[in-house]
Amino acid sequence: MDTICRELEREYNRLDEILKNLTEADWHRVTPFNGWTIRDQISHLAYYDNKAGLAASDPQAFRAHCEALVANFESTEQIFRQSLEEGRHLSPARLMEWWHTERGALLAALQPLDPQQRLPWYGPSMTAESFAAARLMETWAHGQDIFDACGLAREITPGLQYIALLGVKTFGWSFVNRKMEKPGEKVYVELTGPAGEVWAWGDSRWPNR
Repeated sequence: MDTICRELEREYNRLDEILKNLTEADWHRVTPFNGWTIRDQISHLAYYDNKAGLAASDPQAFRAHCEALVANFESTEQIFRQSLEEGRHLSPARLMEWWHTERGALLAALQPLDPQQRLPWYGPSMTAESFAAARLMETWAHGQDIFDACGLAREITPGLQYIALLGVKTFGWSFVNRKMEKPGEKVYVELTGPAGEVWAWGDSRWPNR
């Protein structure tokens, strides 16, 4: 888990470099996603880093949280609202403090785990390594919204390989999750990394690529 946790921490820190230079007004900038502000994006990350830390450190307590969520479920929009509400009542400094606390606890919970240990989540359970990759993906994606809102270009980093791998692994699930038939054909995926290295999955002889 050392490598994936290190990449996750690096992604957190890269986002910190942008956030530390924001003015109070900047935190209210609207990002490309769903009308969320930069404050909303960080609140969302802090909220789900908290839930991810719970799943990694106390799976039983996380399952109880999910049961309570299902019992009181109104809509997906309601769940999104819950992830934004706390941050909207915090100053930027307090919001950052909250996020730093939650992500630190998450990394501490993930670090000692066996990479193949399965952890519960809101959908299917995941291996600890894929779980960490999912948090990396979330941090990178919501971070991209912040970069875009600030008009900043972003460096391509080696950690993106984990996000690409997550996409390859969940190819079938992406169809099932949308109530579509999973294609029988396999797909070869090849990407060029930031240093010119090739990231590849599958067989290059497959017709779908």
